[in-house]
Amino acid sequence: MGRRGSPVFWHTVTQVEFISVDANLRASFRILAEGRPPGEIREFPGVFIAHAGVTFQMFNAAFLSAPVGDELELARRISQAAVFFQARGTPWSFWVTQGWMSEELRRRSSTVFQRHHLRHVSEMPGMVADTLPPLGRGLPSLDVLRVFNEQSRRAFCELGSSCFNVPHTWFKEVFDTGPIWDQFRGYVGYANGEPIATAAVVAASDVLGVYNVAILPGWQRRGYGETIMRAALEDTRRQHPVERTILQSTMQGLGLYLRLGYRTVTKIDVYAS
Repeated sequence: MGRRGSPVFWHTVTQVEFISVDANLRASFRILAEGRPPGEIREFPGVFIAHAGVTFQMFNAAFLSAPVGDELELARRISQAAVFFQARGTPWSFWVTQGWMSEELRRRSSTVFQRHHLRHVSEMPGMVADTLPPLGRGLPSLDVLRVFNEQSRRAFCELGSSCFNVPHTWFKEVFDTGPIWDQFRGYVGYANGEPIATAAVVAASDVLGVYNVAILPGWQRRGYGETIMRAALEDTRRQHPVERTILQSTMQGLGLYLRLGYRTVTKIDVYAS
C-alpha cells in the first residue's frame, strides 16, 4: 500500500523493466530534436519535451517522466506541455508509457486527454528481450550498410515514408539531417542493389533500442526484418556491448518479435493534437 493520496504500483520485474523502455524511447527523441537547428529539449517536473520543430506532429513530443497519481496531476502535466507547444504554434503529441500510471488512472486517462483536445491515435506494446536466440533457420541475405551519407539518408527516408504511410517531405524533415546519425544509428538493407529494408538502434539507459524496422511492400514476410535487425544490433554491439534490447511493436511486427523472445512489459499510448 502507498501512503494516503499516493499511487500504488506493482513492485514486480515487469514493473521495473518498463523504465528502460521509456527511458530509451525518450533518448531517441532527444537525439532527433537536438539534431535539428530549431529543436528544443525541456524537462519539467514529471514531463519531458522533445520538440523537433517539424511538420510531423509525432516528433514534437511530450512524455511522462515520473509516476502520476491522479487525474488532477495528469491534467497539470498535459497543460504544461500544451502551453509549450501552443507558444510555438506547432502540432504535437503526448506519448504515455502506461507503467507510470496506476491501473485505475489508466482506465480514466483517455478522458483527461480528450479534455485537452488530444485524440488517441495509437497503442503499442513496449517490449524487452534479454538476449536474442541463436539463428534457428536460414535467413535471406542482405547487404546492410550504416546510414552515413546523403544517398543512404535518402534511401532510409524513402523506405520509411513508404512503409509507415507518412508523407515523404514529413519523414525527410525529421531524418534527412547529418547530426543525428552519430547516435541514432540507421541501417539500410539492399537486395541485389535495391534498398528494401531499414532499422535503427539507439544505445541508452543500459539497453539497445530498436527503431524504424521497415520492409518494402512486396518483400515482407520473408525474413528480411530479422536479417536487418540482427545485422544492426551486431554492428552496434561492436561499440556498445549490451545484450538487452527494447522496442515498441506495430501489429505487423509483433509476430516476429515474439518469435525472437521479446515480451511485453508495458503499453505505450500516443495522443495527438
